[in-house]
Amino acid sequence: MSGEQIRILFVDDERNVLRSLERLFLEEGYEVVTAGSGQQGLEALEQSGPFQLVVSDYRMPAMDGVTFLSEVCRRWPDTERMILSGYADTASIVSAINEGQIYKFVAKPWNDADLLRTVRDALERHELRTGNQRLLVALSAANAELKNVNDNLNTMVDERLKVAMLQSRALYSFQNVLDVLPIGFVGADDCGMIVQCNGLGAELMGHERGELIGNDLATTLPVELLQVIADLAGNSCADRRAELPGGRCRAFMTRICADDHTSIVVALLREP
Repeated sequence: MSGEQIRILFVDDERNVLRSLERLFLEEGYEVVTAGSGQQGLEALEQSGPFQLVVSDYRMPAMDGVTFLSEVCRRWPDTERMILSGYADTASIVSAINEGQIYKFVAKPWNDADLLRTVRDALERHELRTGNQRLLVALSAANAELKNVNDNLNTMVDERLKVAMLQSRALYSFQNVLDVLPIGFVGADDCGMIVQCNGLGAELMGHERGELIGNDLATTLPVELLQVIADLAGNSCADRRAELPGGRCRAFMTRICADDHTSIVVALLREP
């Protein structure tokens, strides 16, 4: 996960349930906020948001969990949403998922380990989605910059100078895109030599970026990840959790084949 403080809002009309959730998740290092009703939950979001995750009871007086989370979805669409309830009939689950766009429906009484794992998965989903949004914004800015450069190049006489400048700006813009990602990135050519990475990727692999470029993946990645990469067929991907020098990560490995060339991309998501 990124260095941003993780904030979770729990909404339930039973105070003993909220106390149990507070004890469980405060031990995980999250900032936990509680509310005793859907209306109080909306007020918490308005006054002290944003939250990465909102977990709501299903049956509450005045405003039930589906109504509450539907409003959360409308007003704070980037927030992950989960239902926690002892009433797990099929119709309620379908309604919750469709109306509130719920990520998970967790039954009461819950298993602490299962609930912790489900919440971690929801937070990973949130981080990947927000990372993609940042990437789209950065790519849009990079494209605008490249278009501007391309327009300016039309005034230049030397065609080779035009191409060289465009490529240089493109590489610079691409590196800037990589560096704003909350995900580590490492790219290698078909020989396994590392040709591109961002700062977070180098940090997680225990190197300075300048030291990492030119190294072989076989000398920098754990054996279990190298085996996964070796087993990848053309244009396929896989993921695996692993312990790296910079901490425990979930590694997403992709082999890309195009125009008789093969590239390997490793995306690293730091785990709490």
